[in-house]
Amino acid sequence: MSNRLIGRLPKVGIRPVIDGRERGVRESLEKQTMDLAKSAADLIENNLRFPSGEKVECIISETTIGGVADAARCADQFEREGVGVSLTVTPAWCYGSEVMDSDPLVPKAIWGFNGSERPGAVYLAAALAGYTQKGLPAFSIYGHHVQDADDTSVPEDVKEKILRFVKAALAVGQMKGKSYLSLGYTSMGIAGSMVDANFFQDYFGMRTEFVDMTEIHRRVEEGIYDKEEFEKALAWTKTNCKEGFDNNPEKIRHSKEQKNQEWEMVVKMTLIIRDLMIGNPKLKEIGFEEEAKGRNALIAGFQGQRQWNDFFPNGDFSEAILNSSFDWNGIRQPFIVATENDSLNGISMLMGHLLTNTSQIFSDVRTFWSPESVKRVTGKELSGLASQGIIHLINSGSTTLDATAQQRDKDGNPAMKPFWEITQTEAQACLDSTQWCPANLGYFRGGGFSSQFKTSGQMPVTMSRVNISKGLGPVLQIAEGWTVELPKEIHHVLDKRTDPTWPTTWFVPRTDGKGPFKDVYSVMANWGANHGAISYGHIGTDLITLAAILRIPVCMHNVPEDKIFRPSAWNSFGSEPEGADYRACETYGPLYD
Repeated sequence: MSNRLIGRLPKVGIRPVIDGRERGVRESLEKQTMDLAKSAADLIENNLRFPSGEKVECIISETTIGGVADAARCADQFEREGVGVSLTVTPAWCYGSEVMDSDPLVPKAIWGFNGSERPGAVYLAAALAGYTQKGLPAFSIYGHHVQDADDTSVPEDVKEKILRFVKAALAVGQMKGKSYLSLGYTSMGIAGSMVDANFFQDYFGMRTEFVDMTEIHRRVEEGIYDKEEFEKALAWTKTNCKEGFDNNPEKIRHSKEQKNQEWEMVVKMTLIIRDLMIGNPKLKEIGFEEEAKGRNALIAGFQGQRQWNDFFPNGDFSEAILNSSFDWNGIRQPFIVATENDSLNGISMLMGHLLTNTSQIFSDVRTFWSPESVKRVTGKELSGLASQGIIHLINSGSTTLDATAQQRDKDGNPAMKPFWEITQTEAQACLDSTQWCPANLGYFRGGGFSSQFKTSGQMPVTMSRVNISKGLGPVLQIAEGWTVELPKEIHHVLDKRTDPTWPTTWFVPRTDGKGPFKDVYSVMANWGANHGAISYGHIGTDLITLAAILRIPVCMHNVPEDKIFRPSAWNSFGSEPEGADYRACETYGPLYD
């Protein structure tokens, strides 16, 4: 397990702050304060990993921090160590503005120990007031119950907040300095594929690299790929990617010879897109040193339609395999590749990936099926979670194969797991549950192959999407819910009413009878674009925390209010959470602007 991109992974800095008065006060607190820091570090290091599988590393300040000089030494130490997240801990009163972390680009939180012997809560309130006054938003972490002074355990509610903050802050650190690789540009007038370089720089600290799709063709023609790996990949594909039914009219179907050539092409495309993202030292060995370097891309998007797909095989196979947690080289970290170069759905996928370490589903938010409509066309009634209607998530075959839901959690339930938890049997089951249908030649004149499967069983998932509104900027939509598996007699009828050669996920959001979550129809009606990014698990609260750090307001969500975790400064912007979020994000502006 190793980071495949250029640059160090961010570390978590633990800042043990202390009452600076010596001759008895500071000395009496040294051990307790350092023990708190160690407890926080143990919690983080034992529970969090990066998507690459590497464990998160914490750096504790070399000394407790009792004043400006100590704070400066800690800041210098953290800069040397590559710290990208700041967590301050204390059991006592400290001199707020003297011990604070003043780096505006490093996300911050303070854990004020809830104990009666010393006023840790008083310091927490004073420090947060100072951070807010200086325009440095910080998250407040304070346990619900009073602990004894010698209690070094971390209460469950404190654990939850520390881990939530650190996960979101690490996601911010991983994005900074990386690239969005735009292969081509706008696809069929889709707004999200009008890639905005300023948006990526201002909000995520990412550069945007633009590479014309002809570069893929050039590398195919000039043999700029690993020939040995290509043969290995092609053999693996022939063994594991079974060709499905051809739904095209017989008179226009491609011949077997054409399809064989298309298989070779899509495998080469997969290698080349990956190499463009992260580089490949093998290319240097064959004389292509520049191409071997890659673009240090944490995420990519492939335009495809229409200039490429009208002539060459489509990108569905490449996108699906790259987005999955396995390929011919075994089980590995998934890549994030957005269909139709929809960068806004791509960044939503990336946020989900960095928070969960799992692969992501890219889907069209295609159709709302009411119970009445299902009964009319199938003669059957929806039941269970699906009883109030369903949303058909489907695209042209580029979503992760992990979405077949053939992996299992510790309780045996369908799941999508971090790659290091996936067994070879589970990976094979995902492949065996997928067939690759020849592309719909009405959409894809150049041919190719689209994955075809249905998501099995029931999984908790979260659908999200970043949209940009002129004059406002980006906003985030979130809908927690579940995948559902419909009875075969319902699924087949509904599936055939769209393109049956594409993968299907049936989605039911959690509704509460209010606003955009009044019912399932309202969720569909209020969704801001034609695409959605779907992540395993109910991660809406994590997305809200991450969005607050990035200064992206959340315009639609179904997360319980008591689970919303934002910087304490948001409390200054009004009592209604959604309006306060908008005002705070407008006031502070993009993190890197």
